Amino acid sequence: MNLSALTLLVIVVILICLGWILRHRVSRVLDHLNLSYKTPFARMTLWWLGGLVLVLISGKLIAHYESGILCSGWPLCNSDELLPQTPLQYVNMGHRLLVLLVGLGWIWYWTQAWTLYAEKVQIVLPATALAVLYLAQALLGSQLVQGFPFHLVVIHQVTFLTIWIAAVILAITVGSSNLSVEEEVVRKQNNSWRWNYLRDFLMLTKPIVVALLLVTTYAGMVIGGGGFPSLNLTLWTLFGGFLAAGGASAINQYLDREEDRKMQRTQKRPIPAGRLSPAQGLAFGVGISLLSFYIMVAKVNLLAALLSLAGFVYYVVIYSLWLKKSTPQNIVIGGGAGAIPPLVGWAAATGNLQVPALILFAVIFMWTPPHFWALALVRRNDYARAGVPMLPVVRGEGETRRQIFVYTVELVLLTLLLPLFGLGGVFTFVGAILLGLWLLSAAWKVLRTEGNKVAWKMYRYSSMYLAFLFFVMVADAIL
Repeated sequence: MNLSALTLLVIVVILICLGWILRHRVSRVLDHLNLSYKTPFARMTLWWLGGLVLVLISGKLIAHYESGILCSGWPLCNSDELLPQTPLQYVNMGHRLLVLLVGLGWIWYWTQAWTLYAEKVQIVLPATALAVLYLAQALLGSQLVQGFPFHLVVIHQVTFLTIWIAAVILAITVGSSNLSVEEEVVRKQNNSWRWNYLRDFLMLTKPIVVALLLVTTYAGMVIGGGGFPSLNLTLWTLFGGFLAAGGASAINQYLDREEDRKMQRTQKRPIPAGRLSPAQGLAFGVGISLLSFYIMVAKVNLLAALLSLAGFVYYVVIYSLWLKKSTPQNIVIGGGAGAIPPLVGWAAATGNLQVPALILFAVIFMWTPPHFWALALVRRNDYARAGVPMLPVVRGEGETRRQIFVYTVELVLLTLLLPLFGLGGVFTFVGAILLGLWLLSAAWKVLRTEGNKVAWKMYRYSSMYLAFLFFVMVADAIL
């Protein structure tokens, strides 16, 4: 056995023995720190932290033996042999089985935290993050058996550190919750996991909005790659994109929960309606956003993962936290977040970014203001009640209608230049003209006619316009 591995094992065994011998003194120390682990949930926290320690020990043993190369298959060591063939392969398979069992335990633990401490963000959030990061670490491990790219090794180590930070935070917050056994029993009786949560999770992701983003993501893949990407790459890219966009949407709804209660359009969302607590909404958004990044890194490529992460940060930090409630130009500047998906698709298919990809970004960037300002016209009173400085609220409906038409003209002119940048040919040019005339007609009606009816049509038509435009470019790239 490697000396350092043996030393680590001996130290851990000694610590466990000392903990057992001094358990009463340790209990007094915890009481002095006002930490208590007398309830079933609190004890469960310590048990699963112990499981993490065992996973660490077995992983370190494999690393010190450098025996990972003996198990190059996943989930079995060798795809053509059901059972391991050597003692070190048994060690590897034992580690993988332990990872699976502890992982299932953390998932079950997460459901308990989700229901027993639904209102406590300091428990629900680290429990969710830890469960997701644990699964992500296992996903990275499955990729590392096939090779050791530097970025995966670095992310693997950073994730390991983050897991332990989340574990320490969770242990402290659970220990300091001061919940009695009787109170926990009552909570368990009154709260249970509901399958309706799944519907509320889906609503948090805004699936209709995300669907349009995935259309532009896939279009970026096809246009960038010059043809249909593989089914495997397509599924992982779109799944990762859905999680990233859905996670950003969920966090946005957590941040806007007070404003959403004041708006008729958003009052029935899961958080303002009370079906999910704010802590649950935030934890869900953070959890699937983390999962998105790791899926992109492990199953797509690093550039696509970083671009997806950039879109998430742009939307949550730049738009939701900064722009949305501070300036009527929130939609103009914030439109960059929704323009990133085709860049993600392009990077997923090619592993790089080129000028045509940036033109796709510009098209969506220019499309965003007239699209959302049309909705803002319809929901002007809602935004006014919520104190959101949308353009119709700050500068009036007349100026908003004029800006919708101006941006639509600029958007259509930009799309006519697509072939000059290698984005299609005659088919794309003709499609851009026809679709542009359709959108200009809708924008002209908004400019010349007051009322919500024409504005609502502009909002709907602009969604269909973008989907059809990218469909035309995809068809041109294939044909």
